[in-house]
Amino acid sequence: MFTKMFVFKNKIKWDSLLVISFYHIFGLYWCSKYAFPLKLGTFLFAYSMIIVSGAGITCGVHRLWTHRSYKAKAPMKLLLMACFCSSGQNSIYNWVRDHRLHHKFADTDADPHNVKRGFFFSHIGWLMVKKNESVLTKGKLIDMSDIESDSHLMFEHKYHNQLTILFCFLIPTLMNIFLIGEDWKCAVAWQCFIRYLYVLHCELTVNSLAHMYGYKPYNVNIEASENILVSVLTYGEGYHNFHHVFPFDFRAAETMDFFSLSTKIISTFEKIGWTYDLKQASPEMIEAARDKLGGDGSKAHN
Repeated sequence: MFTKMFVFKNKIKWDSLLVISFYHIFGLYWCSKYAFPLKLGTFLFAYSMIIVSGAGITCGVHRLWTHRSYKAKAPMKLLLMACFCSSGQNSIYNWVRDHRLHHKFADTDADPHNVKRGFFFSHIGWLMVKKNESVLTKGKLIDMSDIESDSHLMFEHKYHNQLTILFCFLIPTLMNIFLIGEDWKCAVAWQCFIRYLYVLHCELTVNSLAHMYGYKPYNVNIEASENILVSVLTYGEGYHNFHHVFPFDFRAAETMDFFSLSTKIISTFEKIGWTYDLKQASPEMIEAARDKLGGDGSKAHN
């Protein structure tokens, strides 16, 4: 009954389900008691860490390491790795493998977070169950040689748990306490629960909301859609119909607008030489895709 209720066709990973559930419930309790009152600096620091953590996901593990949509010098790679560790996600290796699998077999049984199994599964339920046979089998076919040949990324993979505790929880909380002078209970509320869970769920909307709601100017035959809300929450990752048609484009969108903070970050670091070889789909390629596969009557966001 429980399995059917939440569309858990896979075997439940009870340890993950209990940890995720308890973390949310305990976080709600902790924040209701200690999140307020707070210093202004605590709020501003939490917001800054949301941007830092988000950049580690969008600019780092997504656009750089998964899709290789641009290249980066060593200082930029190390900076993005630290930012990514502050988000509390899976290791870079696991994140890249799962996301490449998602693109190759989007919205099928081989997709780790197949949206056709419902909102809950595609959003967070997939983290609570064991991967099905199709995901496991197809996952072994994903080329990970570029990640495996990078000693820095494999170091992060090996010491992922320790780096996550350090960069996601320990350092931000201690900075909040000793640099801003916040009460430790309030600092924990804002860094370990509010900031961390906000970034987590914003990132997960790309798997759920952006595959369920929106318009499709580039390919009407796929679930991925242009979703403005997701773009707002993820600083430009919501133009998902474009991204699935042109995953190699560093902008993850046809144009750079107000919400495309990640694109602006990559472009800014290009000016000082830390990022280079930024790839873009040509206007001709975009127009050809729109003419051939688009057709839901919508227009691009520009």
